[in-house]
Amino acid sequence: MNQAKIGILTLSDRASAGVYEDISGQAIINTLKDYLTSPWESVYRLIGDDLEQIKSQLIELADIEKCDLIVTTGGTGPAIRDVTPEATEAVCQKMLPGFGELMRQTSLKYVPTAILSRQTAGIRNQTLILNLPGKPKSIRECLDAVFPAIPYCLDLIGAAYLQTNPDIIKAFRPKS
Repeated sequence: MNQAKIGILTLSDRASAGVYEDISGQAIINTLKDYLTSPWESVYRLIGDDLEQIKSQLIELADIEKCDLIVTTGGTGPAIRDVTPEATEAVCQKMLPGFGELMRQTSLKYVPTAILSRQTAGIRNQTLILNLPGKPKSIRECLDAVFPAIPYCLDLIGAAYLQTNPDIIKAFRPKS
C-alpha cells in the first residue's frame, strides 16, 4: 500500500506574519491522525491570503509534491482578502460542489453565519483539494461530515488508498 501524501495549507495573513499560532492547520493534522489507520505523511504550508500565492502553492502541492489530498483552512468567507475558493477553482479541472454544500449545511446547525462560507472542493489531476473554514471546531465538524466520501473519491481519481478507523469515522465505498 502506497503511503498517502496529504497537503495542509493554512491561509492566514496574521498567522503567516507570526501574529498568532496556526492552530487551524494543527487541528486538521490532529483530526487526520484520529481518522486514518493507513500510512500517510503531511506536507504543511502556511501563507497569507494572496490569490496568486495560494494558486501557486496548490499547484506545487498537487503537481510537484504529488499530494493525494490537499486540505486548506481559511480564506473561505466573504471578506475582501478571502480568496481560497477562487484559487481552488482556478487550479482544478473539475469542481465538486457537494462538499461545500454539505459543509455549509452541517455548520448551519451551529451558527447562522455558515451561509457566508464559500468552501468548495475540486480535482486537479490525481489530487482532491478541499477547502475548510478557519476555526478548529468548524474544521472538525466539516471533516466529520464530508470525510466518509473522501477515500472513495481518491480511489476514483487514482490517488492513494486511505483506510479509516471505523470506530471514529467510517469511509463509504460501494459494494462491488
